[in-house]
Amino acid sequence: MVQELTQVRDDLEKAAKTADDDGLRDDIREHVDAFEDYTIGDHEPDHAIMDDHLNGLRQLSERATGDTSQHVDSALETAEEYREGIDQA
Repeated sequence: MVQELTQVRDDLEKAAKTADDDGLRDDIREHVDAFEDYTIGDHEPDHAIMDDHLNGLRQLSERATGDTSQHVDSALETAEEYREGIDQA
C-alpha cells in the first residue's frame, strides 16, 4: 500500500514540475507534501482523508493541462485504487 502512496507522490511531483501556473503548482505541492508524509511516516490515510485528497486531485485535474494534467490524472487513478484497498472501520 505504501508503494501506491509513493506512486501518487511521484506523479504529483512530476505534475508540479510541469505546471505553468504558480497557483496550480502550489496547490499540487500541498498534496505532494501530504503524500510524502504518508510514505515516510507511520500513519496512512483513512477513507475520509483519502476522500478529501481525491476531491482535491479531481479539482486539480480540471485546472491542469497537457503533461501536468496527465500526471495529475495518473496520481488520481492510483489514489483511487489505494482508497479501494482501505478497510473501512
